[in-house]
Amino acid sequence: MKRIFQLVITLIGIVLGIVIFNIVNAASSFIEQRGIIFIIANVLAGLVGGIIFYFISGKFAGKFINKFSNLEGQMSEIPASKLIVGTIGTIIGIVIATLISRPLTSLQVPYVGNSIFVLLSILLYIGFGYLGWRVSVRNSEDFLSLFKNVKDVKEQKSILKHDKNKNLATAKILDTSVIIDGRIVDILNTEFIEGDLIISEFVLEELQHIADSPDDLKRERGRRGLDIVNEIKNNEKTNLVIVDTDYPEIKEVDSKLLKLAIDLNGKIFTNDYNLNKVCDVQGIPVLNINDLANALKPVVLPGESMEIEVIKLGKGRNQGVGYLEDGTMVVVEDGDKYLDKTIIATVTSVLQTSAGRMIFVKSKED
Repeated sequence: MKRIFQLVITLIGIVLGIVIFNIVNAASSFIEQRGIIFIIANVLAGLVGGIIFYFISGKFAGKFINKFSNLEGQMSEIPASKLIVGTIGTIIGIVIATLISRPLTSLQVPYVGNSIFVLLSILLYIGFGYLGWRVSVRNSEDFLSLFKNVKDVKEQKSILKHDKNKNLATAKILDTSVIIDGRIVDILNTEFIEGDLIISEFVLEELQHIADSPDDLKRERGRRGLDIVNEIKNNEKTNLVIVDTDYPEIKEVDSKLLKLAIDLNGKIFTNDYNLNKVCDVQGIPVLNINDLANALKPVVLPGESMEIEVIKLGKGRNQGVGYLEDGTMVVVEDGDKYLDKTIIATVTSVLQTSAGRMIFVKSKED
């Protein structure tokens, strides 16, 4: 370190010796600006300046090295973030100094040339580099907060990106009835459902038992349920998870589903009216396909008119029954006399339940 310091100071002394000689010679003109004598005089002036600065540097080298060591110790205590910001600030300061010094070094002074401006440009580099360091380090927290805000925005955007393979929503636990129903496949294709779909092995066992039933209707329903499971499994728009969690102490499948929903903190996906009620009592979230279907049906208000065909008698006295295109039951008051006829009726009331919706109407002729 001492030799490097002395070498740098000596080089500065050589340059200053030549510059001072040229200034003095330009003022007195005691040596002609051309010839071997002028060159020798420059060399001697440089040697004199270098020797003088070399001996001077020997006296200050120890103090400089101590200062440099202290500076190195202080630098090691500076956090890496501030070092990075300070380095960036220094680079910016050097760039500014370069822009200023380029036109400056192109200037010429008679008999001296651009030596003074070269020395001035060196001082500009040192000054602006140091200034850039100081300013950036003092305001490092402000700079880092800007990058942090950008990072937070990117993280928020990345969180909002949808990935079907990640469990971004509550798990949906399918029961037997919703699988056999089959409408779950159409709902999944709309991509309104997020999160994992859970099917437990005890539900699959129940579907298998239904598919092996001697009753033709039950057997067909069980096979349909197994086919629906395969469709859900092959659906690229959702993530199906088969869990082997079982509760041997519980015999009823519905009770096992409730226990599984509590353990997984999930929601029951069903269209079973009774299971829906039990979940409501126990505070377990439920997704009921019938509720969804009813919510999507067109709203009918009392006083509106509709065309309805009375196709059968109702359970109440003198009632007739018809159906809308979506399957909604329409009860016609005093409609027994319009059996097998199409009439224009006025809506009197609407009854909404989880099992479905009933519309009560009265013929305009009455």
